[in-house]
Amino acid sequence: MLKALSRPAVKLVEKYLPDPYIFVLLLTLIAAAAAIAVERQTPLAVLRFWGDGFWNLLTFSMQMLLVLVTGFMLASSPPVSRLLQRLAGLAKNAGAAIVLVTLVSLVASWINWGFGLVVGALFAKELARQIRVDYRLLVASAYSGFIVWHGGLAGSVPLVIATEGHFAVEQIGVIGTGETIFSLFNLAIVLCLFIAVPLVNRMMLPDEKDSVYVDPKLLGEVETRRPRITRPAERLENSMTLAWLVGIPGLLFLLDHFVLRGGGLNLNVVNFLFLFLAIVLHRTPQSLLNSLQEAIKGGAGIVIQFPFYAGIMAIMVQSGLAESLSEALISFATATTLPFWSFLSAGIVNMFVPSGGGQWAVQAPVMLPAAQALGVDIPRVAMAVAWGDAWTNLLQPFWALPVLGIAGLKAKDIMGFCLIQLFITGAIIAVGLTWF
Repeated sequence: MLKALSRPAVKLVEKYLPDPYIFVLLLTLIAAAAAIAVERQTPLAVLRFWGDGFWNLLTFSMQMLLVLVTGFMLASSPPVSRLLQRLAGLAKNAGAAIVLVTLVSLVASWINWGFGLVVGALFAKELARQIRVDYRLLVASAYSGFIVWHGGLAGSVPLVIATEGHFAVEQIGVIGTGETIFSLFNLAIVLCLFIAVPLVNRMMLPDEKDSVYVDPKLLGEVETRRPRITRPAERLENSMTLAWLVGIPGLLFLLDHFVLRGGGLNLNVVNFLFLFLAIVLHRTPQSLLNSLQEAIKGGAGIVIQFPFYAGIMAIMVQSGLAESLSEALISFATATTLPFWSFLSAGIVNMFVPSGGGQWAVQAPVMLPAAQALGVDIPRVAMAVAWGDAWTNLLQPFWALPVLGIAGLKAKDIMGFCLIQLFITGAIIAVGLTWF
């Protein structure tokens, strides 16, 4: 049945879903028009919101570009390439490849969302080199594991409310991760998704005649053979000593960060880890630079689109549109249904404000008073917002850009499969938030 449903969904998305750049332009116009029509903002005010906020994601944009580049360089290093090859060798057929890449992505995304995006995409490429399997579904399966990130160790909403001095601390206090990430209802949702997502992906595997394959030669491999040295400068470019004199201190810094200072994972730490592991494992600067040349090709979408999303977020937040949308969706909620409506509203707001921490800042002032007035468990409502944010990422190409850049695909190639996952995972999460 899922195979039959996925076929028209894939064709529908391939036909009507524009390039992510067109998608972000349309969202910009929709957000601006809604701010004027609904919030009675003047066109000049909306223009100022948009222009003033346009560059607010520059730091994050660079972080995301580095997620793609450093992750690619790490995975293309000889030791990691061999490890991925051996792991991919566990899959003996197309169905096994789909299940394996989904499970790897789920585990990696639960640990850290940036890690999950890169590992899933790179493992999908390695599987495609070894197994004849529909490449679109393979990459979609790698991306679908991203659904669990906000219920995992790096979930921004549960980590924010577990931090001393967070912006709502006077209202709800500090809520530990034992009540959010490691709560029974959240772990039950995660477990169900770990079972359902790989199975759904496997059942969507197209027949031979409907499958789209990729020539393994087109996936690209970084040259790892040591070049012949003909000039003095090349001795430095191919010096293992030089690479390790910089790379090893970088890893020692991370050892100090984790062990002696008790630091945790965040996006900067993940990028630092990827970069210095890549420097050490490539062994020479030239090998790393060869890999960089391949990696950077997939970063164009991030560079051009993220500023537009920053502008959209500024319109949504500063005009009051995001708050109004949240209020409208929970206005008829009861004590039983508030988590569900919080989840749904977060999913819709996420299409315009694709940022977990930023979205919580927008929705918390609406959701928390409603939860307190109805006597609803605050951690459950907070996790409902978190899951809603993660859920519609299956349809919002913002987070898919690093995966698509690594895989060499367009959003329309994978979003048809993700659309099926959107409905199924949405039902699972909604039930878990309401009745677990």
